[in-house]
Amino acid sequence: MTFFSADGLSDGEIRLRLTSAAEAIPEKKRLPVYYFEIETAAGERAGRCELRIGQNEKTRIGGNIAYTVFPPFRGRHYAAKACRLLFPLARRHGMTSLRITCAPENAASARTCEAAGGICLGTENVRKEDEPYAAGKRQVKVYLFDLSKL
Repeated sequence: MTFFSADGLSDGEIRLRLTSAAEAIPEKKRLPVYYFEIETAAGERAGRCELRIGQNEKTRIGGNIAYTVFPPFRGRHYAAKACRLLFPLARRHGMTSLRITCAPENAASARTCEAAGGICLGTENVRKEDEPYAAGKRQVKVYLFDLSKL
C-alpha cells in the first residue's frame, strides 16, 4: 500500500504528527495503519490516535480510528478534532465511510463520536474469537461516519 504524506494535519489548535505507519499483516487480519501524536499548537503532547485503512472483521469491533487524550488535556474536544483531521486522509485512500467504536459505558468517547459527526448504529456483541474478548470486552457502541458528508 502507498502511504500518503500526513503533513499539514492541523486545525490551528491541534496538529497530528505522524510517528509511524505499518503495512497490513493479512495473516493477523491487521490493516495498514497510520500512528500519530496529538499535539497542541504549543507543541505539547496531548494524546495519540491512529487510522486503520480499509474494512475487515477487526474494524467491526475495533473501528478505523482509535484515540486517547491524556488527562490534563481532556475536555477540550481534541479527540473529535483529531478524528475530523483524519477524515481527508481516509478519503485519499478511497474510503467512503469508517467506524469508530467505544465501550457502551464510555460517555466521553460517545460524545466525541457525536461531535465528530458520527451516527450511532447501536451496540454490537464482541464474539469469543474477537481479540477484545480476551481483555473482558463484551459489547461495543458503534458509530458510522459517512465521509461524503463530512
